[in-house]
Amino acid sequence: MNMRETGDVKALMRDIGVRARSAARVLGLAESARKTDALEAAGKAIRASKAKILAANAQDIEAAKEQNITAAFLDRLTLTDASIDAIAAGVEMVALLPDPVGEVIADWQQPNGLMFQRVRTPLGVVAVIYESRPNVTADAGSLCLKAGNAVILRGGSDSFHSSRAIHECLVAGLKEAGLPEDAIQLVPTTDRAAVGELLSGLNGNIDVVVPRGGKSLVARVQTEARVPVFAHLEGVCHVYVHAPADLEMAKSIVFNAKMRRTGVCGAAETLLVDKKTAPTHLKPLVEMLLEAGCEVRGDDATRVIDSRVKAATEEDWPAEYLDKIIAVKVVDGLQAAIDHIAKYGSQHTDAIVTDDPSEAEIFLREVDSAIVLHNASTQFADGGEFGFGAEIGIATGRMHARGPVGVEQLTSFKYRVHGNGQIRP
Repeated sequence: MNMRETGDVKALMRDIGVRARSAARVLGLAESARKTDALEAAGKAIRASKAKILAANAQDIEAAKEQNITAAFLDRLTLTDASIDAIAAGVEMVALLPDPVGEVIADWQQPNGLMFQRVRTPLGVVAVIYESRPNVTADAGSLCLKAGNAVILRGGSDSFHSSRAIHECLVAGLKEAGLPEDAIQLVPTTDRAAVGELLSGLNGNIDVVVPRGGKSLVARVQTEARVPVFAHLEGVCHVYVHAPADLEMAKSIVFNAKMRRTGVCGAAETLLVDKKTAPTHLKPLVEMLLEAGCEVRGDDATRVIDSRVKAATEEDWPAEYLDKIIAVKVVDGLQAAIDHIAKYGSQHTDAIVTDDPSEAEIFLREVDSAIVLHNASTQFADGGEFGFGAEIGIATGRMHARGPVGVEQLTSFKYRVHGNGQIRP
């Protein structure tokens, strides 16, 4: 929809904000069963609308190809029969999650007899700004609904038609359950001014912004937002192969972490190999990656292994490639690996491969990332894999939410206090 159809962006966005706040008040008090019904109906609608969603996605892909997009970008944008089934299954999985709203997190009694309860409550209105991934429309919409929040979705122009087709299914679910359609709104314009309006907070009608996209988008949101932000700037993820480590396990984990999907934020971008295990492990790992079509950029010790390895520069260590490229470095022990990650990482997801549980425990304790793993691929950095049903994104900050932002992370809390006539002296 262009601006001739939508009118003034500022007026449009402020109206969306007012309607979202009104819907949030209703949704925050909605019975759990109605939210579940809405999500189950939305999942069915997505499955029933598969042909329509694929046709809309084809429009987006055709337009994107005309702009000479990268393979990683195309991977994020493309929908298939299987991926639409997965989107529907994700919505249905969120429907089955326990409702966090009203959960008593803690309770206690003071000596004066007052009874205190800390109880989960919705955040209110969430704005989600995202690029190229049409599945975010369903993930964000379903998670916010389950947590009792209204959500304003602003997808990128590259996935506009796909997102709109999926959004229609979510609205159908809301209607069937008798919940306000404004609980899940999709910004009906690709005008970039709409993003600025969202970041302004829409006159206090937005409680938190969640960006999901490239570095420039996230940086803009973090710089300009006048409301709290759940975000990660980059996914500079590491796999550290420590001594002792089973070679076959290391090969399997490294290959999956880098090559399963190179365009996701949990893809490994740097491989660190312990000096003690390099004589047996470095060459097989590097050759495996090279033979799979992955470009390897290595330090001096790595370049000696294979002439196909390109020289790594200082710019490679903090790089988020999102492509079939990996930086490789030999490090002198566990502490050197931890120090490298602290200097160059993005506090997203980092893994250690080792048979030594005590060394693994040190890594898990000292690496200050949102997700740390032992003997597992970094590509498990996904809310669905955590049992959250889905996620809006991976938050790497330290305030409120960290790691996959699922249903619980989309709630706040309040205190309920019960007395029997107490007054303060």
